[in-house]
Amino acid sequence: MVVMYVERELERKIKRMLDVPEIIAIFGARQVGKTTLMGRVYESIDDSKIFLDFEDPEIVGLFDEDIKTFAKLYVENHNFIFFDEFQYSRSGGKNLKYLYDTYKKKFFISGSSCLELTVKLPSYLVGRIFILELFPFSLTEFFSFRAKKEFEIAVEKARRLEQIPTAIHESLLRLLDEFMVFGGYPRAVVATNAAERGEILKNLLITYLSRDVRGFFRIATDYPFNKLMKAIALQIGNLINYSELASLSGISLREVKNYLSILEETYIIKLAKPFFMNRRTEIVKNPKVYFIDNGLRNAIVRDFRDVSTRVDSGSLLENLVGDELVKQGYELKFWRSKGGAEVDFVVEEQGRLIPVEVKFSVATSPGKSLINFSRKYNPGTAFLLHRGNLAVKERENTKFVFLPVYLVHNLRKLL
Repeated sequence: MVVMYVERELERKIKRMLDVPEIIAIFGARQVGKTTLMGRVYESIDDSKIFLDFEDPEIVGLFDEDIKTFAKLYVENHNFIFFDEFQYSRSGGKNLKYLYDTYKKKFFISGSSCLELTVKLPSYLVGRIFILELFPFSLTEFFSFRAKKEFEIAVEKARRLEQIPTAIHESLLRLLDEFMVFGGYPRAVVATNAAERGEILKNLLITYLSRDVRGFFRIATDYPFNKLMKAIALQIGNLINYSELASLSGISLREVKNYLSILEETYIIKLAKPFFMNRRTEIVKNPKVYFIDNGLRNAIVRDFRDVSTRVDSGSLLENLVGDELVKQGYELKFWRSKGGAEVDFVVEEQGRLIPVEVKFSVATSPGKSLINFSRKYNPGTAFLLHRGNLAVKERENTKFVFLPVYLVHNLRKLL
């Protein structure tokens, strides 16, 4: 069987960091390709090295129980040491600090996020660690795999603020529709048909519930947790109503907030906070919720139908854009005023406020909310992501860029 590999953007970044002394930590959800990525970096190193899997109970057991013996066996004679699935260690932060301070080797670790990794580990390793996040495929990675030449043409056209050729535009939109339904988990992307993609995502959800939820977080049963996830999945892009979620899932308000933290901690959801500068005129309320991957969201609600037949297609597209902004390192915020104006996303780029509105249609005008935001904050450039072609309109000292959604990663280049 031929195993496909899609080069990840993070791989190039890590290879540029091989000579820095700090520990490289790769965090991310299950099955986003952390082990594969670590293996690629490992194979690129022409030096003394070792790759250790902490799912092996003997290896992680020795690491936790006798770190000095572990070091003699696995660390002393190697310059590059890789620890995969590091979340299985009970003493990860303390013992890794000992190894780093004692041996001055180059360490790489990967793991599905849990409290030990994201909270305790950095506290032990202040000044000693670089934390990198690996997500499901971005749209850029997806198109580079599925339609590399067409996508490169579209990117270059957008850079020059030229319209994308119709045939290429329509082809990329069809692939975008697939991505909206099945998302970017690597195994789903390389699968050859819709049925296989759906099964992969269903099994991924089951694995997450059984291993992360019941294991690391010691939740006795995943039934109320599953009900909560489904309730959230049906409300993507909406303000969280904690009381309603508690009622729908049959758990307490405190548990709802705790479970939401777990979902965010394990790279399942992302909360978008309200943007405000004037508390008196803008609504400062609960956050909005988005899923990190559309495919997993659709597995939760058991709906893999084509977007053309769905009533939630607009929400799916907004969720996809939020997901892509997170992958680019932006903090998700939204704007909503008491007067009823609302902008889907507001991100900051080098001190500038950038409003981003999403439409599951071909947009021809900015809309009142985007105009109101631009009047109030003078962003200079505002984006309207839609299914239409590229266009630019100037209005009231603001450049409104109508950008095909599949080019969301070009925001920085078009400012």
